[in-house]
Amino acid sequence: MCPVKMAALRVAVLLGLCLGCAAAAVPLVIWHGMGDSCCNPQSMGYIKKIVENKIPGIYVLSLKIGNNLIQDMENSFFMNANDQVREVCSQLAKDPHLTGGYNAMGFSQGGQFLRAVAQRCPSPPMLNLISIGGQHQGVYGFPRCPGESSHICDWIRKMLDLGAYTQAVQEHLVQAEYWHDPLKEEDYRKNSIFLADINQERGINETYKKNLMALKKFVMVKFLNDTMVDPPISEWFGFYKSGQAKETIPLKETLLYTEDRLGLQEMDKAGKLVFLGVKGDHLHFSEEWFYSTILPFLQ
Repeated sequence: MCPVKMAALRVAVLLGLCLGCAAAAVPLVIWHGMGDSCCNPQSMGYIKKIVENKIPGIYVLSLKIGNNLIQDMENSFFMNANDQVREVCSQLAKDPHLTGGYNAMGFSQGGQFLRAVAQRCPSPPMLNLISIGGQHQGVYGFPRCPGESSHICDWIRKMLDLGAYTQAVQEHLVQAEYWHDPLKEEDYRKNSIFLADINQERGINETYKKNLMALKKFVMVKFLNDTMVDPPISEWFGFYKSGQAKETIPLKETLLYTEDRLGLQEMDKAGKLVFLGVKGDHLHFSEEWFYSTILPFLQ
C-alpha cells in the first residue's frame, strides 16, 4: 500500500477511535421539579453544565414542556401529568441522539414523571433511572414551596382541601395527581388519574412491570432533612401506614413490594434498587456529593 493511502488509513482509524470515545458517553435526560424550568442557570442549567464538563461528549437533554420557560414552569403546576408524560415520550422518540438508550435523572416530581416514562414508553430504552427527591408514593401535604411560588402553593392547598380527587382538580392540578391521602385510600385508588395508575393500585399492568424491571439501576435519593416533601420516606418509596398520617412504613412493608406489583421486590433481590441518603433540605446537595455519588451512575 502506498504511503499516502497508509496515512489516510491511520487518520481514518484514529477518527473512528475518537468517534467511538464520544459515542461511549450514554445520553442523559433530565426533568425538573415543581416551579422550576428546563434551563434555569441556578438549577437544571447548572446540572446540565457540570455533567457536560465532567463527561466530555455527553448529550444532555433538559426537558421543556411548553414553548418557553414561563410555560414550562406553569405546566409543572397546571398541565395534566399524563399529558406531560405523553409529550415527553414523543420528544424522546423523535430525538436521534437517544435511539441507543439513555440515562434519566428526575428532580422532585420529575422523578416520578420519568418513572412513568420508563413504564409507559420503553422505546428508546431508559437504562438507569436516578430519582433525586422524587415522591414515588405521593405526598400528603406541602409544608412549603420552592422559590417564589408560595402564592401558587397556597392556592394549591386550598384546592386539595376542597377535593383532591374530584375530576376537575385531578385533570388540572399536577400536585393533586400524586396526592396520596392515607385516610382516604379508596378515594385515592379510584380517582387518582396518575399516581394510582403508575403504582398499580387498580390492578396489575404487566407491561408497566416488565418495562420498569428492564432498568439496570433504579436509584432513589432521599433528603434526610427534607421540609418540603410530606412524608420524606416517599422518596424511598415508603409512605404512611394506611388509615393514619403519623406512622410511616418502608417500601419493603408496603403491599406494592410484598405483592411485587411493580417488580420492585425482584429488582431489589437482583441488586437493581439503590437507596441513597443525603444530608440537607429538599434538593440541597453539594457539587462534591453529586460528583462522587451520582456521576458514577452516568458513566
